[in-house]
Amino acid sequence: MRSAADDTVSGIIEKWAAGFSRLDAGALASLYSKSAFFFGSNPKLYRGRDGVAAYFNTLPRWKSSTVQFTDVRTAQVSPDLINVGGTASFVVDEGALTLSVKITWVIAREDGDWKIVSHHVSSKAPLI
Repeated sequence: MRSAADDTVSGIIEKWAAGFSRLDAGALASLYSKSAFFFGSNPKLYRGRDGVAAYFNTLPRWKSSTVQFTDVRTAQVSPDLINVGGTASFVVDEGALTLSVKITWVIAREDGDWKIVSHHVSSKAPLI
């Protein structure tokens, strides 16, 4: 049975995937908290909406970019906090290999809207 947290997260995922498909840094950054921490596909920690926008502005401009989220799990920590974990699979150009990563988000209510406050991706391959 779907929960309110599932519905909230589904809405954010839909907006995130749409922004990524256009590599629209502004649209993506708007989904994040003004105090967000963001670990993407490089080792640098980006902070806040400006940092998130800077990250997406530095990505290559692929001909086609899509993402699919699977195995998404949510936990409502408190009325204003949701924990999210799952898999994000990226395809960046036709015929390219799919890059699948583990992804975690912490989503909090900020100024009456849900925003991602922590974003972290890591390899699906075991490191140890």
